[in-house]
Amino acid sequence: MNFIDDITSAIGLKEGEGMETIHIYHTNDLHSHFENWPRINELLTKRKKWHEEAGDSVFIFDIGDHMDLWHPYTEATQGKNNTELLNEAHYTAATIGNNEGITLSYTSLDVLYKQAKFDVIVANLYRKDNSRPEWAKPYQIYQTNSGLKIAVIGLTVFYSQLYDLLGWKLTDPFEELNAQLKLLKNEADIIVLLSHLGIHDDEMIAEKFPDIDVILGAHTHHILHEGKLVNHTLLAAAGKYGYYTGHVTLEVDSTQKKITSQRALLYDTNHLPIANDENQTIENLYHKGKELLSNEVVRLTERYSIESLAQLLCTAMVDWCKADCGFLNEGLILNSLEAGSVSHYDLLKICPHPINPCVVALSGAELKEVLNDTCDEKWAHLQVKGLGFRGTIMGKMVYEGIEVNMDEVRPVFSIRGNELLSKQIYRVAIPDMFSFGRYFPAIYRAEHKEYFLPEFMRYLLEITLKKIVKS
Repeated sequence: MNFIDDITSAIGLKEGEGMETIHIYHTNDLHSHFENWPRINELLTKRKKWHEEAGDSVFIFDIGDHMDLWHPYTEATQGKNNTELLNEAHYTAATIGNNEGITLSYTSLDVLYKQAKFDVIVANLYRKDNSRPEWAKPYQIYQTNSGLKIAVIGLTVFYSQLYDLLGWKLTDPFEELNAQLKLLKNEADIIVLLSHLGIHDDEMIAEKFPDIDVILGAHTHHILHEGKLVNHTLLAAAGKYGYYTGHVTLEVDSTQKKITSQRALLYDTNHLPIANDENQTIENLYHKGKELLSNEVVRLTERYSIESLAQLLCTAMVDWCKADCGFLNEGLILNSLEAGSVSHYDLLKICPHPINPCVVALSGAELKEVLNDTCDEKWAHLQVKGLGFRGTIMGKMVYEGIEVNMDEVRPVFSIRGNELLSKQIYRVAIPDMFSFGRYFPAIYRAEHKEYFLPEFMRYLLEITLKKIVKS
């Protein structure tokens, strides 16, 4: 169904007395891809007006990861510009994703929604003293025009260790959902879940908690063009980057308080009408961020190539983590730095990833397995997506404290000039993306991993360049 053809059904037509049409629009995983935002904003603004004029109830939700610190304006404002954009589009509520939750410092998240004109709903986030943040609600009950009560619950993905390092407490989303549903059992006519958990958890929830009527999904960037029914629960999701906007329509018998029909569809942003001053709006957001990040960080006396910057970063990572050795992929550095003034914007451009340092404890035998993998020529041109990586290719591996002798039949490794001992435990510094993905099985299955938050790789690069200039 294209944009023009679906307008009539989208507005909602009454079929008789006692029937109410409820419209729910949803976005997820925008990741600060504002190139699609002007059209989304105009769609939501116009549709809200249409539905309200038709006497229908309308709600607009964001399901998390609206912000991403790769974009200069989001980085410069620590996501506050994203909150303002949601305000301008008259969102009803939002939940948080991992980009809001673990790429911001404790303080930055705690003030992110200070000016929000929408509800922030996340049931499984607490402060360390077990109190809820003042800006977050476990659920909110909204009333439709006919008096029906819609309870909306929010949940975010269970990265408990990372939240703990930042100063938060995260509870198991399934346990929290069960607790909230018990509270809402006799309080709501319809239950909607804002789930930044991923498609597999959403399907499990639909199986396990039949009281939930609609699950609006996110995190795994899945696309459900016409939704998906699991038992009687409707799952809906709109992919990523604002490529789609979701629309769920519920027809409800308001007398019996029963959903009689439900449907989900997605609007392809490319097929939406061009928004007013679209290109100018997109450019303004970028240039505002660039201007805010234009302050000089360091003045270099010489040019630094991608290779030299990657080596500097690897050394800085090992020092920062107080590790025995470490390695990273050269693809973390996207460009060189020329001699002269270097700004925060320049550092963001060459190292935009929300990736943190990590230390993994490996036996010598495990480390040898990993290092043998790093010598594979595939890495230089391997295309990578996700896990915080905002580049294109992995790039060859760069080492610190690790010597590789390729003269033998197989590579021979030593650690800071000493033989690699099979039974010795080594603290190995890596980008955290290697601990989440399955690139290196020995790292993935390692029991002890230590994450260093909230500092990103570009911060380590910044302090290293400052030290070089001062020395």
